Amino acid sequence: MQISDLPYPDPGVPDARSGPRFLMWLGRGQLGGQVRSLCWGLVHFCGIAGLPYAVGLGVDAVVQRDGTRLLLVGALLVLIGIAISVGDAMLHRTAVTNWITAAARVQQLLARKTAELGSALTRRVAAGEVVAVSTGDVEKIGWFVEAVSRFLAAAFAVVAICVGLLFYAPSIGVVVAIGVPVLALSVLPLLPRATQRADIQREKAGKATELASDTVAGLRVLRGIGGEELFLGRYREASQEVRKAAVRSARMWALIAAIQVLLPGALLITVVWYGSVLVLDGRLAVGELVAAFSAVATMLYPLRHFEEIAMAYSFSRPSAQRAARVLSLTRTDAPGPAAHDAGTPPAPAPGGDLYDPATGLLVPAGLFTAVVCGDPDLAGRLAERLGGHPADDGPAADRVSALLGEVALDELPLDTARTLVLVQDKDPVLLSGTLRELFAVPASGAVEPGAALAAAQCGDVLDALLQSAPDGVDDPMDARITERGRSLSGGQRQRLALARSLATDPEVLVLDEPTSAVDSHTEARIADGISALRAGRTTVVLASSPLLLDRADRVVLIHEGAVAATGTHRELLHGEPLYRAVVTRETDEEQRVARMELTRLGEALTEIEESA
Repeated sequence: MQISDLPYPDPGVPDARSGPRFLMWLGRGQLGGQVRSLCWGLVHFCGIAGLPYAVGLGVDAVVQRDGTRLLLVGALLVLIGIAISVGDAMLHRTAVTNWITAAARVQQLLARKTAELGSALTRRVAAGEVVAVSTGDVEKIGWFVEAVSRFLAAAFAVVAICVGLLFYAPSIGVVVAIGVPVLALSVLPLLPRATQRADIQREKAGKATELASDTVAGLRVLRGIGGEELFLGRYREASQEVRKAAVRSARMWALIAAIQVLLPGALLITVVWYGSVLVLDGRLAVGELVAAFSAVATMLYPLRHFEEIAMAYSFSRPSAQRAARVLSLTRTDAPGPAAHDAGTPPAPAPGGDLYDPATGLLVPAGLFTAVVCGDPDLAGRLAERLGGHPADDGPAADRVSALLGEVALDELPLDTARTLVLVQDKDPVLLSGTLRELFAVPASGAVEPGAALAAAQCGDVLDALLQSAPDGVDDPMDARITERGRSLSGGQRQRLALARSLATDPEVLVLDEPTSAVDSHTEARIADGISALRAGRTTVVLASSPLLLDRADRVVLIHEGAVAATGTHRELLHGEPLYRAVVTRETDEEQRVARMELTRLGEALTEIEESA
């Protein structure tokens, strides 16, 4: 896989049982790149490993005044230099490719999981944590994946240097062979504490990122209530906690780095002192001493990769754990063996009724049904269930998906379920781009964007976009929308999102408070537009606005999690006190006073008739 081939056609199914398993799965997924990086690493590090011996042979040639041998050693040094240079360049190239490939794979997996779960993702994982995983954590994960091959090549070079010295200069090679494992293992006792401090730092940094993300998302609301300074103080405290944790972690890694410098220095001094004694005793040649000294000096470079792999794993393990946590989420609880044996159920035939077992809500096919819930949270959970995303916690009834034509939506493939049922929540998102790109979504093709915009009463929105567009843009469909539609008012964003949902023309359209941010006159026209455009199609609107309820073919009242009444808006308004209280927002006392006034008025009219 080359960087130019990214993104993957299919990033695969990750092993998300734990962070280490996820890292192993990533490594196995790009074995070809790892092998290439390892081979170039061996070329680079073996050149470094051969450098001390070439230097030792050159010193011996000078001492023995052997010119021919010195020329051969010079040629050998040139070859070693070429191997080191080419190996280093290609090692860097392949390592960066491995890093970017691993990071891109993780980002693809996260994007796919986000698309699969939809709004259910942020109910299970904080939005800030998802942002932290998809930005900083993917870099740490890619760092460890690419560092593995370089570490293996460096370890091979260290072993080669030690074994070579044992054969080249056994008397001094024994000292090096004993000292190097001590150097490599000396930091192991410190790694658990360093890893623990790194985990604490990552945890605090993740919380700070969550706080920052949530604050930015609600900045407009914070400004409205004057809460900017309060949240700024909270973020300042969180960032200071991150700084303190980072300093504590850095101190431990600085201690590890100091040990990695101190012990090799001590080994170098020992080799020079002991080698000098052997040279004076005639048991070691000068060239062999120079080779041993050069071997220990050059060994410091590959030994640094031992520290790097420890750091990379310590930092990437919690990152991989967070990524695995997100990637392990599913739309519903894992199905049992029977469900696996039965396979995926077939898609329901067109024209089926929509039924919610939790509340008993039945939405007849082809009708415009309005649902009234006194509890906004209950309405939100109902909308998610109707879209095939039941809750993963709470009462057992809430964890059951809705049925379309007696087929559970959560058992269908995601693409099929979304083709059948589309849910627009209370706060739909508008991505940046042109209006034409906004409507470039999967749709049946039966509803043109113009008809959808007209039904959603977006005429003034089109005019506003065209006025703010640069010169040369004559078609409002080519006008650009800023990120999340921030240049538009809340009502304008809501109407554009409604038009996009209408243009998709799903078999079942579920709208949660689609007109909460528009005035009553516009709301009445939108209600007529939805009713006309969706004629013969199943439409569910969760709302309490009388203007929408009066246009519905059927109105269902849900009270305390169950269907309490069914009928038309006018029937329920006159015959169901609970419905009237929710829709008109009258209290029990206000209803009692209204009944008394009506009674008095009736008595007064009776007296007038009798006196006449």
